[in-house]
Amino acid sequence: MKKILLTAFVLLAAASVFAKKNKKDGPLVIGATPVPHVQLLELVKADVEAKGYKLDIREMTDYVILNDALETGELDANFDQHTPYMEATNKDKGYHLVNAGGVHIEPFALYSKKHKALADIPAKAKIAIPNDPTNGGRALLLLQSAGLISLDKKAGITATPLDVTSNPKKLEFVETDAASLPRVLADVDAATINGNYAIPAGLSAAKDGLFVEGKDSPYVNIVVVKKGNEKDPRVQALVQALQSKKVKDWIAKTFPNGEVVAAF
Repeated sequence: MKKILLTAFVLLAAASVFAKKNKKDGPLVIGATPVPHVQLLELVKADVEAKGYKLDIREMTDYVILNDALETGELDANFDQHTPYMEATNKDKGYHLVNAGGVHIEPFALYSKKHKALADIPAKAKIAIPNDPTNGGRALLLLQSAGLISLDKKAGITATPLDVTSNPKKLEFVETDAASLPRVLADVDAATINGNYAIPAGLSAAKDGLFVEGKDSPYVNIVVVKKGNEKDPRVQALVQALQSKKVKDWIAKTFPNGEVVAAF
């Protein structure tokens, strides 16, 4: 009986090792939000495959699910977020995600369907902001840069409406799922919208933004993997392809008004 159990254990261990090796030899399964992330992955897919590695691109719209799927192993990598968001996820959920390489910045902007200029924002205006900690903080920092509010200096990038120390116009903050912000724009006075959701909605930061985040933004969009997989040759091949002149030229041509800016 012991011999049978030992044999079964050895076979199971061998199967596990084979599965792990087979997974590394298989396609890199990467999840991404549509614009511009999936576009960029499709752009470099052939370049990665020319190096001997296949990409299996999974388009998703919810960046919360993307990190959950990466942590559980459903995905090998994802491409949709910046470092502060990843770090907040690790802290809040005990995840083990790391930055494998930065690619681009999507300038954050304040948009409005009701007002044509920042100065037109009225008293008691309703301002929609993302409801996740890092992007909500990013939105409040943008509003502070625009001179609409002041924040507690200790709040940092995870500031919340509770950290507002000065609000002369008595603005009301409407915390909303980031993906829904373009849809609620007509129902509020203004909204701070992430680039990857503004672009598909036909919004241009340069043309439509009442106030736009600077190009020196620390919120670079990154390829994310689980800790220990940074040196996976499939991941390295992908990052090299994304940090190429081909990609930089494509970004400049596709987004001439600065909706997306290369960060390498």
